[in-house]
Amino acid sequence: MPPADKTIGFIGAGNMAEAFVGALTRSNIFSPSQIRASDISRDRLDFLKKTYGIGAVNNNFDLFTTSDIVVLAVKPQQIVQALVQIASQAAYSIPERKIVISIAAGTPIFKIEQALYAPLDAVMQRNLPIIRVMPNTPALVLSGMSGMSWNSHATGEDLKTARAILEAMGKVMDFEEDRLDAVTALSGSGPAYVFYLAEAMIEGGRAAGLDAQDAAALTLGTVKGALALLEQYGEAPEQLRRKVTSPGGTTEAAFKVLENNRVKKIIVEAILAAARRSKELSK
Repeated sequence: MPPADKTIGFIGAGNMAEAFVGALTRSNIFSPSQIRASDISRDRLDFLKKTYGIGAVNNNFDLFTTSDIVVLAVKPQQIVQALVQIASQAAYSIPERKIVISIAAGTPIFKIEQALYAPLDAVMQRNLPIIRVMPNTPALVLSGMSGMSWNSHATGEDLKTARAILEAMGKVMDFEEDRLDAVTALSGSGPAYVFYLAEAMIEGGRAAGLDAQDAAALTLGTVKGALALLEQYGEAPEQLRRKVTSPGGTTEAAFKVLENNRVKKIIVEAILAAARRSKELSK
């Protein structure tokens, strides 16, 4: 747990920042009075303030300098500009330890270091550990999966604090930073693959004669049940699939179509394409 007297600030108040705020307040890791946010959208700040009781700060520099933990939750294409504006202020200084957690997809740690470390001496740089995180949207319902990497200035205590924050939204795994493109492709984009499968299952149910509402209910229940089996039985997906697939049965008929159309290979290719794109965005 982070120390009770610490504050956390969010630069950016979008959906993922809201997921953090909601999880942290529900889990009592931070009280609303310890949480603040800044954003170019006044309406968005007012919504978070009204919904969660957190504070709103007028500009990024004030939020950065007055927060013990800073979460960078702005869009990837905006993050470097936002950080340069903070670091270019005459009063910019890191006299005491401050943890920076970035959830900007495709933004490597070295770009954040370049922006924030340039005006600082070696002592102040050591006071500013940077932790990069790739969360995913199920964090909105406390079922997120996050991958985490960090720079050389992060201590065990810093990582313990970051992990406590992330675990309020779900699960977290540690990775070398060069693996985060794969994490982005698999778990960051992964919920969209599941939603796509659900779309197809609903469409297939309707084509087979079900109405839309029944097809959706059957799909949701089936996906939830299949995931529960994966979690509770501890068997590989392939083993569970084979148990459902009786020779000459309905499932086998379905899988002949899937295999003839190379569906598994296409999904693997899609994940690899997402990983390549993540790598391109990080340059």
